[in-house]
Amino acid sequence: MSGAVFAKLTWGAYWNWDPRQTTIFILLLIYGAYLALRSTIEEEEKRAVIAAVYALLSFITVPFLVFVIPRMYPSLHPEPVLNGAGHLEMEPVMPVVLAAAVIVCSLIYGELLSQGIAKVNSRQKELKL
Repeated sequence: MSGAVFAKLTWGAYWNWDPRQTTIFILLLIYGAYLALRSTIEEEEKRAVIAAVYALLSFITVPFLVFVIPRMYPSLHPEPVLNGAGHLEMEPVMPVVLAAAVIVCSLIYGELLSQGIAKVNSRQKELKL
């Protein structure tokens, strides 16, 4: 959903039939069909087998829809930030912002994890008494 907002701000429309937009939409439809398939089969073993076969067959489309098609046709999207040599091609401030975001998210994760561990320990003590 946020991609549509950025598309409207950048290109003036929520949807542009850009190759990347279209291929990701197709992948979302394939994933939605997978979820629908899993929810319609009641027998657990049969559901697992059919869903696994569907997942394997649909995964074949991923390289084409993610890597091949978007590079074959002109796109409104910018080029990838990693060039062929593996070097970042972005504004110098962007890696700093990314690193800061990773650090902050890691700290939040650590705090939430420690709170969860404390709750589990507290609950264990209550159950032992």
